Amino acid sequence: MTDFHQSQRAMRAMRQAAMQRGVIAILDVGSSKIACLVLRFDGPESFRDSDGIGPLAGQSAFRVIGAATTRSRGVRFGEIDTMAETERAIRTAVQAAQKMANQRVDHVIACFAGATPRSYGLAGEIALTGEKVTEQDVARVLAACDVPNYGPGREVIHAQPVNFALDHRSGLGDPRGHVGNRLAVDMHLLTVDAAAIQNLVYCIRRCDLELAGVASSAYVSGIASLVEDEQELGAACIDMGGGATGVSVFIKKHMIFADAVRIGGDHVTSDIATGLRVPLATAERIKTFYGGIHATGMDDREMIELAGNSGDWEKDRRQVSRTELIGIMRPRVEEILEEVRALLDAAGFEHLPSQQIVLTGGASQIPGLDGLAARILGQNVRLGRPLRVQGLPQAATGAGFASAVGLSLFAAHPQDEWWDFEVPAERTPARSLKRAVRWFKDNW
Repeated sequence: MTDFHQSQRAMRAMRQAAMQRGVIAILDVGSSKIACLVLRFDGPESFRDSDGIGPLAGQSAFRVIGAATTRSRGVRFGEIDTMAETERAIRTAVQAAQKMANQRVDHVIACFAGATPRSYGLAGEIALTGEKVTEQDVARVLAACDVPNYGPGREVIHAQPVNFALDHRSGLGDPRGHVGNRLAVDMHLLTVDAAAIQNLVYCIRRCDLELAGVASSAYVSGIASLVEDEQELGAACIDMGGGATGVSVFIKKHMIFADAVRIGGDHVTSDIATGLRVPLATAERIKTFYGGIHATGMDDREMIELAGNSGDWEKDRRQVSRTELIGIMRPRVEEILEEVRALLDAAGFEHLPSQQIVLTGGASQIPGLDGLAARILGQNVRLGRPLRVQGLPQAATGAGFASAVGLSLFAAHPQDEWWDFEVPAERTPARSLKRAVRWFKDNW
């Protein structure tokens, strides 16, 4: 835990240095595509009104000067499966984005889905020694949180304070400078498989790049797709990717829960390929052009040609009705939404003041998905697209780019995390955890 704390601090310092130099790359390592954006940080004063977009959501802090996507290879369920293939795909995307930007980049911030995330809610409380809350007091109260034993082979990817309480006042976003006697904090901790992070780090280093930050895809998709009111009142972001579906819950502009379902749009494609006995590329094309969730009387008469190139004329000219296609797709989509419903129930989502659900990600574009999701997940469902940011190409404004755009906003305006503060060495949670384990062994 302490080692990862230090590495996160090092990555944060590296990111700030790269941003001061002016250029950094964003890398979304997904199961179906790998997207790379090159950002230039010129500062808000360098943009004019004629640039078209005002300073909304911190968009004036940076501009997208290069963008590229390539088909993902070697990634399954959001995790790297074949290192060499993923390395080639990352190199292809980064080199294309650099060429468009006409700028070389050395540092990247990456996000990934999957890796079996687990959320923990922690609490800590201390007595204040001075009149006002200082940076050291915030560090001490974060260190006072009792970190659970999340087991070997896990790493903390996000550790964010979501609420501060000073004496009888709760709901403080930043207590520094306030006057009080006792300071308490609620913190959200997100852990993932350590192997998934290590594989990502090794893969990026093999591409001659330095990793300057890492984030959960579910978290950054929520940043990009939820509007300010939804983040404040309570909303869930469902990021439906190719190999995994990420779930994140926000309230008071902080993420309080994140998890993932290891099913995504690629599984729907696989079902079509199996059911219609066609190659995966043909199944993906059929899903994109003719897919849907709700069958009507018209769909019985709408025939889809399964054009193949096997050389057998009869086989290559087969036709299926759109109703048959929908009958293959709907059960898998229902399974994904039922799994998401179980995660939201486990998170206590029904207790939030506003139960808005936002669907985003490439697989959320199946026609009729919002209507089916409203029946399974709840009435307040909408399709989300990422916020427009300065210089983003039109081709990269769809729901499939929510993670990449959210990661750009995360890089420009990172939320305070546990490793942003100088935690006293004698109060690190790892030490207290080891002491507790030793006491338990000695006494039992």
